[in-house]
Amino acid sequence: MRRMRVLAAGGAALAAVTAAALPAGAVDDTEADLAYHGAVSMAAGRVFVRFTPRNHGPSDVPDATVRLRWSAPLADGQLLPQGCARSGPRVLLCRVGPLASGEVGAQVTVQVRLEGKPAEVRLEMDTVWAGGVVDRNRENDEQRVLVLDTGDEYYF
Repeated sequence: MRRMRVLAAGGAALAAVTAAALPAGAVDDTEADLAYHGAVSMAAGRVFVRFTPRNHGPSDVPDATVRLRWSAPLADGQLLPQGCARSGPRVLLCRVGPLASGEVGAQVTVQVRLEGKPAEVRLEMDTVWAGGVVDRNRENDEQRVLVLDTGDEYYF
């Protein structure tokens, strides 16, 4: 059982690292416009993020991966949602999946613990892989949010 978990985690990490190495739009000139909107909150060093991806088109996106970066390191030994893998001490990569043109994808929910209990943290999100589709409007798929440790939700 332990070997299966290690192999699964290794495979997810390898896929995440491969996706991170390729810029959004690395394969051809097919164009789409990805956007992410949601909310983030923090309480006692736990960060709760939920966001919904959207493809404004004009082309379908066969697969997409979003990067979540925190200004504080993530604590070790936590369970991550299916489709997410750590890519560094402060970074998660999460698969969004395929997005048809003009469609809204499934909501992604992530909960992580930070090392210590910082009073604030900055969350940065961006697309690192869009299945070879070019996104010329990066303003709506790159988010930066300052989150205070109050339990309040901050929307993006």
